[in-house]
This record gives sequence, C-alpha cells and structure tokens, in this order.
Amino acid sequence: MHPGEASDILTVAEMTAADRAAEAAGAPVLTLMERAGAAVAEAVQARRARADVQVLCGPGNNGGDGFVAARRLREAGWQVTVAATDENRRLTGAAAEAAAAWGGPVARLGDGAGDDAPIVIDALFGAGLSRPLGQEARYALQAAQARRAWLVTVDVPSGLAGDTGAPLGYAPQAALTVTFHRKKPAHVLEPGRELCGEVVVADIGLAPPAAGSSRLHENGPSLWLHRFPWPRTNTHKAERGRLVVVSGHAWTTGAARLASRAGLRAGAGLVTLLSPLDALAVNAAHLEAVMLKPFDNDGELQHAAGDADAAVIGPAAGVGADTRANLMALARTGAALIVDADVLTSFREAPQDLFACLDRNDVLTPHPGEFERVFPGLLTASPERITAARTAAERAGTVVLLKGTDTVVAAPDGLAVVNTNASPWLATAGSGDVLAGIIAGLIAQGMDSFEAACAGAWMHAEAGRTHGPGLVSEDLPGRIPAVLADLLARSKAAS
Repeated sequence: MHPGEASDILTVAEMTAADRAAEAAGAPVLTLMERAGAAVAEAVQARRARADVQVLCGPGNNGGDGFVAARRLREAGWQVTVAATDENRRLTGAAAEAAAAWGGPVARLGDGAGDDAPIVIDALFGAGLSRPLGQEARYALQAAQARRAWLVTVDVPSGLAGDTGAPLGYAPQAALTVTFHRKKPAHVLEPGRELCGEVVVADIGLAPPAAGSSRLHENGPSLWLHRFPWPRTNTHKAERGRLVVVSGHAWTTGAARLASRAGLRAGAGLVTLLSPLDALAVNAAHLEAVMLKPFDNDGELQHAAGDADAAVIGPAAGVGADTRANLMALARTGAALIVDADVLTSFREAPQDLFACLDRNDVLTPHPGEFERVFPGLLTASPERITAARTAAERAGTVVLLKGTDTVVAAPDGLAVVNTNASPWLATAGSGDVLAGIIAGLIAQGMDSFEAACAGAWMHAEAGRTHGPGLVSEDLPGRIPAVLADLLARSKAAS
C-alpha cells in the first residue's frame, strides 16, 4: 500500500502530538490558531452570501479558533456576535490572546445575543472532549438547530467524541465542519460522519506524519491504484486469474451467480461456478461467460476447484456441516478464500476452527450480525468499529472487511482503512454478494488481499453511487466497467 498523505486519519492523541511537535519546532500556538480561525472564516465566505453570524466560543483552543474566525469575518464586513461560556473567564495562553484580539463584546452563552443569526459557528469544544456537553452549551446548539441555522462546526460538532464518532449524549447536526491537518475517526465513522456534514480539512502548517507511520487511512484510489492489476497488451485470459464461486442448492443459487458475474466484471479471466448436482440445471439456464462445474461432496468440490487462484464461499451456501466441510476443502487447494455470509454463521459455535483454515491471503466479509457471530462481544466491547475490525483481523490472522455505511478493512498487522463513498442505495439484498465477487476477481488477478479488499469496497460503493435510486444488486456488475474506466483514466494520468 502506498498511502497519500491526505488519506491519513489521526486519532485525537496523534493530532495532539502533531500540535506539540509543531510548537516544539518553533511554531507559536497563536500562529496555528490564527491559521485555523482564518480557514473557518474562509470556508464560510466561500459558501454563503454575507449574513449575520453568531459564534459560540468555548473555554479552550477551539474557542480561540472561534474568536479568530469572528474577527476575520468582521474585518470582511460581516455582522458578527460572539457568545461564550462562563468558563471563558479563565482563558489562558493563545486562546486568551485570540479573545483579546477580537476586541468586541462577548455575550454570555444563552443570553440571547445573536440568536436570530442565520449562520452559527460552533467553536465550543473539539475532538478531545470526553464528557457530555454542559447545559448552557447544549441549549445554545439546540436553539440553533431549532431555528434551522446553517451550522458550521470547528474540528467536530461539539459533543462528538473524536475517536469514536459517537455523540457523548448530544451533538448537533452540522452543515459544514472545518477540521485541521488531517481527518479524525469521528469524520469517517457513523454517526459522526453524518453529523459533520461537509468536511473541509484545512492545512495549518503542521508537519505530515512520517512516511509509513500512519496505520489508519481513508479509503481511495491513492492507496492502491498503483498496484491495480491492469492487463498488458499480450495478456492471456488464464493470466488474468482463475476464480471459483460455490453455489447454494437449487432454491438458493442467485447469490453465487451475482458474485460470479461481479468477479468476471472485475477482471478475472476465468470464472467457474461450482454447483451442487441439484442446482446444475437452474445455474446452467442463467450462465453465459461464467463456466459451470458440478460437485456432490467436499472431496469433489476440492477437485473441481482445481488450480483456482481465488474462491468465494458463503453467499447462500447454506448453514451447517456441509458448508463447514466445503470451506475446509477449499482451504486445502491453496486458493485465496473470500469468506462471506453462511460460512460465518456455520462456524458460530467454533470460530477457531474457521480461523485455523485461514491465512493473510484470505478475506472475511461480515456484516455486523455475522461479525458478532464469529467475534462475539467485539463490537459491543470495542469503542468503535476500527478497533473491533483490527482486533478481529489479528485474532483470525486474516483480512477482515466489516461491512456498513462506514466499511472498515483491517489487516492482521493493524493497518486499516475506512471507506467513505458508500451510497444508501447499496442497502439491498445481494449487494454484499457482489462485493465478495469484486474482491475475489481482483485477488485472482494477483492483487494483494488487503489492497483488493480496499479497492473492492471503493469500487462497489462507487458503482452504487453512480447508479443511484432504484438500484438492485443485479445492476451492480454492469456498473463496474464505468468504474474501471474511471480508474484506468486516473492511472494513466498519474503515470
């Protein structure tokens, strides 16, 4: 993986360390605060016509950013009212200097000053808050929400935990969030991502993390496009990889066909659907470029998989001993396994038996319910999905893709990405089967399993986004060529 700097996601502690490193290197805190406040003011001016603004300032550096933004907007001719918490009387350091430079009146939060302003800047508390909002702060933000003010938040909406994306009781819905240097987990994890609205990341002059030091990234082509398995002019179909997909029985065949077609569209050269005998006729009636092979037991399945490079098992495969045996048979072939759906449920009583079949080249693709069956308690014990996915990947010794609006992909060594381009139109039956097929198709072509999972998640989401309303899972494979064409154009532009 070759991450771009802009993809880094920093925890609150990592951001604090970056601030302190800048200060130690000679950058005054007030200088950084001036840049941050200016970025907030510029973001507002770029998006809204001149109007009255109410700036709500808290007691720390976040409040200092607010005082700078207020001054900058006033200097640009905007009508600005500042309201602050009682704690602002104890401002020290750069925040106190920023408040002094504002030079205008400061109302007490809740006194009604500026309460008719159509634009509100929330500079009360930043990502490091670890307790629920006090009553005066909460009431001020709720009042802004009630009158439908256009809410701009500094760093994160006040009351949102920076490392989890979860409100600490209450956090407002922002139209725009301006953060600094890098995104935090709250900007990419739900419900924080939704509450932040549009997110602008402003450069305030902090040094980037050392190359390779960041272990968490926002998913996107900059992470994996340089390793994408494009065919050469003389590439043969067999060189593009052999993918097999295990079908369910006669009455549950559609999911595996969706995965097969997606793998073919993603570029796998040869895709074969491995079918139980009772499902041969129905599968044959629906297949064209995807080939078909029968099997009647796990031994025959292992033989039919042959020299496959990747195998998908789980979509509507059936829950029980036969599916467990089939998974173990595929593990003996050496193919990279993309394990989904019914396989995960089949091992709920003995997840260690599943993990014993896996290695770093395999990928588990659970939705939260399936995740809980194989990794009981992790999602409830973990502060957020990133930690849960990382812990699961380490425990299973394989790549884990935890599906959702904020899909997380984690490797056993702790490297993780969060996918942020998902569309609500993907919430439809069979969507996950297509995702499994895309990932498998990329792995079959030789792409690293972690990078293939990242690329597959992004491509799948992009296919859903570009289709829009009315999407059904059968539409998704047909959207993949347009996504690939866009990626190819980006690849050529970068070379």
